[in-house]
Amino acid sequence: MFFVISKLVESLLLPSNIVGVFALFGLVMLVLRRRRLGVGALAVSATLLLAFGWAPVGAAGVLVLENRFPQPRIEEPITGVIMLGGAVDTHISADRRAAALNEGAERLTATAALARLHPQAKIFLSGGANHLLQSQPLTESRIARELLVAIGVPPDRIFSEELSRTTLENGARSAEALKPVSGERWLLVTSASQMPRAVASFRAAGFAVIPYPVDYRTQGSADLSRPTRSISEGLELSDLAAHEWVGLLAYWALGRTNEAFPTADEAIAK
Repeated sequence: MFFVISKLVESLLLPSNIVGVFALFGLVMLVLRRRRLGVGALAVSATLLLAFGWAPVGAAGVLVLENRFPQPRIEEPITGVIMLGGAVDTHISADRRAAALNEGAERLTATAALARLHPQAKIFLSGGANHLLQSQPLTESRIARELLVAIGVPPDRIFSEELSRTTLENGARSAEALKPVSGERWLLVTSASQMPRAVASFRAAGFAVIPYPVDYRTQGSADLSRPTRSISEGLELSDLAAHEWVGLLAYWALGRTNEAFPTADEAIAK
């Protein structure tokens, strides 16, 4: 139930959807000859479109998330690498019978690179098929495993769980499967914008991980001083920021995690 509710709430709060709702409401009001209300709603829609589409609002929201955990230098042996799902599209992969990578594909390439740098480390994939309306037996972990093997990672090093549908479940099910003990060093690989929510989820499950963020979507502070290149790009960043911030704060407000905005743990990072 939590999964279903979270997906519905997320859809309602995405900036691009809010812009569309105001625009649609405004048009309906004009058709019904409620001119003042219709024009007002359309004005709100246009204002939000400029704010979320051209102004660097989305970039600012994503930048704060991405800068929370810097990518560490790994100089000591590690136990393993945990890669969260989010690099492939399971529906397209199933329909086209070919692995369909998305904008989060750097999670896969980074995991493959880490596997080569640390040949004794285990590779653990966490990710199911988190679709709301359609059942999909093909999971993200299964596709990711096939891709990693295809590019040279030995299959006997790769382990996985295929039931997680949310970041919170990633943490809980990874802890359940791996049963980490004191002294183990596990790298957590996911998109930089998702890392705060992922770290909070893993810590809530009692799993101390070393954040290894990848897949950056912003260029740093320079993005704050200029408009986005296109409205579609700005809306995409705004939707990403809203998705992560709403999820991060909702987990904390509902008592699912212990930190509203987790900080780097020096004891873990060393």
